[in-house]
Amino acid sequence: MTEHLAPSLTSTRTLDVSTATFAADLSGALFWEEQRLLVVSDLHLEKGSSFATRGVLLPPYDTIATLGRLAAVISRHSPRTVIALGDSFHDRTAHERLLPDDRNAVTELQSGRDWIWISGNHDPMLPRELGGAVADEVTIGPITFRHEPTGASGEIAGHLHPKARVSARGRSMERRCFASDGMRAVMPAFGAYAGGLSIRDAAFARIFPKNGFVAHLLGDRRVHAIAASRCY
Repeated sequence: MTEHLAPSLTSTRTLDVSTATFAADLSGALFWEEQRLLVVSDLHLEKGSSFATRGVLLPPYDTIATLGRLAAVISRHSPRTVIALGDSFHDRTAHERLLPDDRNAVTELQSGRDWIWISGNHDPMLPRELGGAVADEVTIGPITFRHEPTGASGEIAGHLHPKARVSARGRSMERRCFASDGMRAVMPAFGAYAGGLSIRDAAFARIFPKNGFVAHLLGDRRVHAIAASRCY
């Protein structure tokens, strides 16, 4: 989505959840400046190699691409803590398939900061030797970070890979997005090969009643806030 394509769309630099204010990064990460906390969700590292084991051959560059994007957003915000919000690895043994250079890259990203791996449905038994801490969920102040959304107030979750389709000036575009109603949020998938689920799916209606939420679409140069009712 280009800057000139849809002037009616409202850009946003912040995303409020409960009483906390986050910066919605164009990469799909959230940064909580007050806590110096960076949150990413659904990295799905080694998805390409997982597909290869089933005979579906994809270019084997998803892990290096995802880690490169993660390194860039960490460099931008210099967080004290990073939370990876579940499904960081595409399957239970994906961490064993990391190339040495990719494993070293993870170690470098963790250097000098706290790192928390939240377990997800794809990676429920994360090994301790990955570095950092492993948890099912984490609560910091008014916010609880978990993988699968429950609809609870003050919750930031992933799992659903939200995306939204909009029309502007006769053109239709589909982008990953944050979904939030100000009291809870679902993050977009960060992984290079991760797919998406339309915010019009019934799964979102169970979290956000009556479509009363906003899709924060990841544009080309900024984040655009659009009422979910305007998306399709």
